[in-house]
This record gives sequence, C-alpha cells and structure tokens, in this order.
Amino acid sequence: MMLLGLLLAVQVAATDTMPRVTLAEALERATQLDPNYVAALGQIDNAAWGRRAAYLAFILPSITVQGSYQVSSSPSFNIGTGAASKTFAFAQLTGQYELFAGGRKFADLAAAKAQLTGARAGELEARFAAALLTESAYYDLVSNRELTEVARQRVARAEEQLVVARARVLSGAAVQTDSLRLLLELTRARVNLLREESRLRVSRLTLGSLIGAAGPVDAAPLPSGPAPDLPLTLEEAVAEALEQGPSYRVARANEQSAGAQLWAQRSAWLPQVGLSANTSAFDVKVFPNATKRSTLSIGVSLPIWDGGRREIGITQARVNRNVARAIREDLERSARPDVTQAYDQYLTSRAATDLAAQAVVVAEENYRVQQARYRSGATDILDLLEAQVNLSDAQAGLVQSRTATRLALAGLEAILGRRLFTGKD
Repeated sequence: MMLLGLLLAVQVAATDTMPRVTLAEALERATQLDPNYVAALGQIDNAAWGRRAAYLAFILPSITVQGSYQVSSSPSFNIGTGAASKTFAFAQLTGQYELFAGGRKFADLAAAKAQLTGARAGELEARFAAALLTESAYYDLVSNRELTEVARQRVARAEEQLVVARARVLSGAAVQTDSLRLLLELTRARVNLLREESRLRVSRLTLGSLIGAAGPVDAAPLPSGPAPDLPLTLEEAVAEALEQGPSYRVARANEQSAGAQLWAQRSAWLPQVGLSANTSAFDVKVFPNATKRSTLSIGVSLPIWDGGRREIGITQARVNRNVARAIREDLERSARPDVTQAYDQYLTSRAATDLAAQAVVVAEENYRVQQARYRSGATDILDLLEAQVNLSDAQAGLVQSRTATRLALAGLEAILGRRLFTGKD
C-alpha cells in the first residue's frame, strides 16, 4: 500500500514537470520530421525544376564550352599558326537548338506539369498521412490518461468499500467473505491501474518520439463535449474526395505524366531539325587566338531503324500509361465505399459516444443505490461488486468511444485532404 502511494506521488511529480503540447503543436512538429513528408517536399522541388527546364528548352539553346592544351615531344603542323610547333591550344564554343523535335518538347512540358501537380498532391497526401499517425498517437495518449484516471477511481472505490465491509464484518452485520471479495476486487483494480499507467508511460514516450522530443511529453486536454455534425453530406464528401482528394489527384497526375511520356516516345518517328553554331580557336598559347573558325548549320535527321529501341520505348511507355490509367480508375471506383466507410464510422462512433455517456450516468446511479443498500444491509456484496465493475466498464467505454470518434474524423479528413473543423492546424 505504501509502495503504491509512493509510486503515485513520483508519477504526479514527474507529470508536473513534463512538457505538454497541444494537438496543433504536435502536428506541426511531427510533420516536419516525418521522412515521407520530407521526401514529398523534395519531389516538389525536383518537379518544379523539371518544369522550368521544359519551359527553357523552348527559349535557350544548349551551350557547350571545351578546350585543350597539348605538349608534344616532337614538332608537328599547328593549324592555328600554320607552322610546326610542339604546343597546341584549342578552344571551342558550341550552341545547339532544336527547331523541330516532333512534338517532344511539348510532351516533355506536359509531363513536367503533370509531375509537379502530382508532387504537390503527394505532399498533401504525405502531410495528412503524417497527421493521421500523430493524431492517433495523441488520442492514444489522451485515452490512456483518461483510462488511468478511471482505474484510479476504481481503486479508490474498492478501498472505500473495503473499509465499509470490514466495519460491517466486525459489527457482525456481514460475513468475512464480504471483505475478502472486496480485497480481491481491490487487488484486481490495482493490477489494472499498473497496466494503465504502463500504457500511459509508453504513449507519452511515443508522442515525444514523433515530435522530436528527447523524452516523454504530455498531451493537452481535448474538449469532452459532443462531437459536431459533419459540415457536408455523404454525396458531397464522395464528390469532394474524387475532385480534391490527394490520392485521386496523384493518380490522375501520374496518368497524365505517363500519357505525355508516351507522346514523347512516339515523336521519335518524326524527323528532327536542329540548328547548330560553332566557333573554334587554335594557337600555341593557353588562350588561343591565332586562327578562328565559325560554322552555322541546320541538320535534319530521320531515324529509320535503331535496333528496335524506339519501338521498345513506345511499348514500355504505353504499358506504363495503361497501368497508371488502371490505378486511377480503380481508385475512383473505390472512392464511394472508402468515403462511405469513413463517413459512417464517424457517425456510428459519435452515436456510440452519446450512448456510452448515458451508460455512465446509469452506472453511476446504480452504483450509488447499491452502495447505499449494502451499507443498510438491504443487498449482498455481489450486487455491489457488479455495480462497481459496471461503472468502471462504462467509464472506460466512454473514453474509448470518444477516441474512436476522433480517429474516424481524422481518417475522413485524410481522404478529403482538408480539415473539416478548425482547431487542429
């Protein structure tokens, strides 16, 4: 008994000094540390540069500068000086611009735009996936803390009733088994309290790990009022998920990118027209200027057969486009059942929470009546024990129903890609 009290005192002192975060703070910190979200941000940067490069291909030529300086053991003719020499210097500037590439530039631009759209949708998807994981850990901590309080109340009720039972046994109003049964209930309550406290410690460490804390952190209390009505109907939720849901946007962008890449591969069947400009300098010095030559040329090429590599590339691109299309269609077909499940789960959990709250009221009243009846000798210990257990179960059921409602809402928000209520982030 003294050991349990000492443990409780140590835990209370540790809780008072433990850092506490709100849900919004936890979401902000955990998201920035999530590897998948960091990777999604990097994909946006990559896709943005890909789009810039696709635009610049219409405007700027490719430019190459090269040079060499050579020392020979015996003199030979130097094109720069027109005489024999042992040293040779060469410098060249080349610019190339594609006048016509069979539509490949437009295909590359379309693919780059689709990849950027997909990357932005992927960032949103990763952010909500990280948020869902963080909310789950946060709600688990809050739930374990409330369940620990329920376990403490069960211990307190058992201790109180044990004192009453012993007094009634000593007065001859009850038999010895009454106190023994209450002692057994007290033992069970204490074991349950130890388990809940262990879960609470682990959940605090888990949340601390997610948000980058060096140790355990506590969660700020959440509103315990009734869950609000959803601000949209089921049909509106399905339509919004198909239109703005990050998973569906990623699938559409992937299909568009695959289609553009197929377009780019097919452009290899068309002739390629390019403009090339070249200026060269030759000398015996490091910076040659003895002789300079410049050329300007327009070239046309039409590949006839390249060993089947062109055909293989087109086939692979077509397969990738078909796979991306199948994935997008499969996601869209599953949108209604997925959204309906999340939507109904929230409604069901909210209704279950209302019923669980009523069950707590009934259990509290039943316990009060059985407690009064036992003290007056109007009932036996079994009815009192049953009322105690039912009250603890009802309180735990209410905590679990609240957690299920919060998680159901987080799951629906992850599908839609937006917050339905303010106050989280």
